[in-house]
Amino acid sequence: MTEETRGTAEEPGAASGKAAKGRGAAGTKPAAAAAAAEETEAGTESVADLRKQLAERTADLQRLQAEYQNYRKRVERDRVTVREIAVAAILENLLPVLDDIGRARDHDELTGGFKSVGESLETVVAKLGLQQFGKQGEVFDPQLHEALMHSYSPDVEETTCVQILQPGYKIGDRIIRPARVAVAEPEPGGSSVPEGAKEEKDATADDSEDAKGAKSAKGSKDESAAEK
Repeated sequence: MTEETRGTAEEPGAASGKAAKGRGAAGTKPAAAAAAAEETEAGTESVADLRKQLAERTADLQRLQAEYQNYRKRVERDRVTVREIAVAAILENLLPVLDDIGRARDHDELTGGFKSVGESLETVVAKLGLQQFGKQGEVFDPQLHEALMHSYSPDVEETTCVQILQPGYKIGDRIIRPARVAVAEPEPGGSSVPEGAKEEKDATADDSEDAKGAKSAKGSKDESAAEK
């Protein structure tokens, strides 16, 4: 066999190799696409996991922030409460002195240096938050008042403070001493008369008295004329 014949015989084999190589390249494309799809899916899952973790961490931070704010509020509330208790304990011992100052003022005895000292003390306790309460005519409240005297009156529709025996004192909402009062209650078995009806009744009584007086005067004139 000559060189030319061998070259001709090898050509079919070479063509077969090229065809096999083409088929291999064609088979590689679907595999690469599948691998890319797997990578994309894995990346999507990874992003979803990261977002989930971010949401969880954000929720944890928000919860911690809320707990911290509640802690600060609780500490501030406790601080105010402790301060009120301490101040109330001190001011409670000064109430008898304030009562003496009030009685001296009511009797016009708060004069001279005693007046200056009393007013200075009242200013100081007011700055500490001490407030006086209890007024004549207000409705009796067992949370604020202590009734030391009781009476009945047709002029009230509910239990009413008619006299303040000792004023009450408080700091904020904390009652240091209730107001000690005399109260009047509606008469048992009777109904109180409204103010307008009472005035009308009084006017009617006055008219009746005037009519009786006029009738009596007329009778006196008639008797005098008969005697003449």
